[in-house]
Amino acid sequence: MNRRNFLKNTTLATAGVWTVKDSFLTPNRAAAKSKLIILATNWGFTGTMDAFCAAAKKEGYDGIEVWWPGEAKQQQEIAEAVQKHGLSAGFLCGGWQTNVEEHLKTFTDSVASSTEHKDIKPLYVNCHAGRDHFNYNSNRRFIDYALERSAKTGIPIYQETHRGRILFAANIARAYMEKHPQMELTLDISHWCNVHESMLGDQEETISMALDKSSHVHARVGHPEGPQVNDPRAKEWVHVVEQHFKWWDKIVERRKKAGQNITFLTEFGPPTYMPVMPHTQQPVADQWAINVHMMNEIRKRYL
Repeated sequence: MNRRNFLKNTTLATAGVWTVKDSFLTPNRAAAKSKLIILATNWGFTGTMDAFCAAAKKEGYDGIEVWWPGEAKQQQEIAEAVQKHGLSAGFLCGGWQTNVEEHLKTFTDSVASSTEHKDIKPLYVNCHAGRDHFNYNSNRRFIDYALERSAKTGIPIYQETHRGRILFAANIARAYMEKHPQMELTLDISHWCNVHESMLGDQEETISMALDKSSHVHARVGHPEGPQVNDPRAKEWVHVVEQHFKWWDKIVERRKKAGQNITFLTEFGPPTYMPVMPHTQQPVADQWAINVHMMNEIRKRYL
């Protein structure tokens, strides 16, 4: 499925809770409250929400992150599925329109609805909002609303570093971080590797700033020529995978010391986001298996 169409049409999700082992914690009271929470994506999953939650639970995920739908029936399906399977919730909210006012209304309606549903409260809301071609005064309205809504509800609301969105490039994101110091990020640094066609070694100060502001991680591995390696288990990607983990290490350590939850979404995508074979369009690897592999690697590294 086309990524943009997926963002526009699919429903949205939840995130699970998993208490960390003592070895993960620093010896202070705040750290004793820390939890490592690893979430599954339904991007590419073709079954029902109940079937998706059942599959995520069976694999050992703590929860799911999905797009928050506009229809009340679909919202209730999410609430019932995560409750049934003992999962928590993280919601994706955004817009797709090229008109600023239409895009903003879609976004604000979605965020408001996702943070006030009577049967489910998200761990966080991840913003997939704004456009790379909107000017600063337009994009700042999305950030300002998110900050206001988070302060009102107490629910963390993060801006994602994603191609085509507000924070599509590291240098652009830096300008927003400097102007909006309270803004928190969902770090999907795979996009920046692709945008800058590098492993970002020439922007270390900016990357450090982003790591300090990152509260949630989309654990996909990118490289200079694309936002997703074909298979992170392949030996040719070992250095690229390790670089991503080194970035994530810094986020984990900071949040661990502060006693804050650490949330990861394993977000390797389906074809054609995943590379495919010519002519047949067959994916070169198993998306679900890769994401489960990433979940297990995250657990091993941080527990």
